[in-house]
Amino acid sequence: MSDSPTNTDGTTVVCTDCGRRNRVPAAAVGRPRCGSCKSPLPWIADAGDDDFAEVAEKAAPVVLVDLWATWCGPCRTVSPALEQVAREMAGRVKLVRVDVDQAPRIAQRFQVQAVPTLILMDRGEVIARQAGAAPAPALRQWVEQTVQGRR
Repeated sequence: MSDSPTNTDGTTVVCTDCGRRNRVPAAAVGRPRCGSCKSPLPWIADAGDDDFAEVAEKAAPVVLVDLWATWCGPCRTVSPALEQVAREMAGRVKLVRVDVDQAPRIAQRFQVQAVPTLILMDRGEVIARQAGAAPAPALRQWVEQTVQGRR
């Protein structure tokens, strides 16, 4: 068992349309929707070595993987921007955060040499990758262009 800090139970998310609090699991079939108004909810989860496949690779929407470290200043700077992108693209993108110091097998698998490293995955397949922090509009554009290029 890994010491990776993951929350497989999920997180509580407030629906931006109706304000209802919803429990969103880290891994599930489909895409999370508000239990009240049925609007898409942002899907943000943490994953580690032991649950990355379940949380990230089996997800239905495109997954934006944030490979980061607690000691990394740019990682802390880009985190709110990534969360903003996940909220803006609710129902279309799932954000999965992986602390590379707590998940060394994932870091090795993706050959992480710098943090933050961002990876876009579609059903477990890496479709794009970039290193470094960027503002939310640039990150959203990168995600949208990559996803559109796949169609």
